[in-house]
Amino acid sequence: MEVILIQDVANLGYKNDIVKVKDGYGRNYLIPNKLAIIANDSNRKQLAENLKQQAKKLAQQLADAQALAAKLEALTLQVVVKANEDGKIFGTVTTAQIAEALEAQGITVDKRVITVEPVKELGEAKAAARLHREVKAEIKLNVVAE
Repeated sequence: MEVILIQDVANLGYKNDIVKVKDGYGRNYLIPNKLAIIANDSNRKQLAENLKQQAKKLAQQLADAQALAAKLEALTLQVVVKANEDGKIFGTVTTAQIAEALEAQGITVDKRVITVEPVKELGEAKAAARLHREVKAEIKLNVVAE
């Protein structure tokens, strides 16, 4: 029996894979637990259409992420923090501060995709933003005192 997996199944396959299984395993476990559907002609056509639409959507997301990465690479972001006279920062530059500074520039990036090494002094620093599985952008920071 051939089935189309609806979800990832350990030791069998991933979502949208067409796999050959024993009849009892398919009828008694996979199909009742909504892990798979029977791979008949109509379900295969629907799967092909879904994969085509999903590929279009993923290509669009990748293009958007690459465009945003190009914008971020060209930008030098100014982050204002509290510091003493010696240039030491009280605390550190956080991803939330970077996200807010980007928002002020008109660029929306979720703070959870931004990573930054601990910044303890004023001056130049770098942060990274993982925008897509394949796209990572580096953000140049200019840390200045209030």
